[in-house]
Amino acid sequence: MEQELYSKERSASLDLLLRFQRLLVSKLYPADCVGQVPNTYSPDLLGVGSLLKKYTALLCTHIGDILPVATSIACTSHRHFAEVSCVVDGDLTGILLPELVVSIVLLLSKNAGLMQEAGAIPLLAGLLEHLDRFNHLAPGKERDDNEDLAWPGIMGSFFTGQSCRNNEEVTLIRKADLENHNKDGGFWTVIDGKVYDIKDFQTQSLTGSSIL
Repeated sequence: MEQELYSKERSASLDLLLRFQRLLVSKLYPADCVGQVPNTYSPDLLGVGSLLKKYTALLCTHIGDILPVATSIACTSHRHFAEVSCVVDGDLTGILLPELVVSIVLLLSKNAGLMQEAGAIPLLAGLLEHLDRFNHLAPGKERDDNEDLAWPGIMGSFFTGQSCRNNEEVTLIRKADLENHNKDGGFWTVIDGKVYDIKDFQTQSLTGSSIL
């Protein structure tokens, strides 16, 4: 936390909530206590768990009010979705919620009994429908669902049970051929010795050609 740079775009109240959230999680994170009886929790620890539940309830109530409005605006066009996504990303939904979910999963793996006593997990389940509706508006969602892990270069040998090396029709592409193809506007890349054409993926990717 000391090394984290303060974002000018983040409000002071939001930054304070993030620090409060991290404080709650740190208090619930189990320490190596010698001689402690399993599944027994101190009143102070149960109090922190109850506070986490109240905090989660307030956060989920706010997000539950925001997401339907965001979804109604984002469904207008892809541009509206992009603009709304930027707003949501800088709000409680994009800053507090992701870290809270990861923290609760971590606490659940460390001390499931305490998290069940706290009762914060069921509150998060109420957000799934709102989040799912919003995410379904993302551009290219239908194509991603239909082509999920369906690239022939990746899955072809998996379904046939044969390696590409055993295929007599395999085409050998020299490094010079690949470089010339990319200079002409193509987008071939090499992964584990195999050449893939990701030109179509480039058009829908938001990361930019340099990262690809």
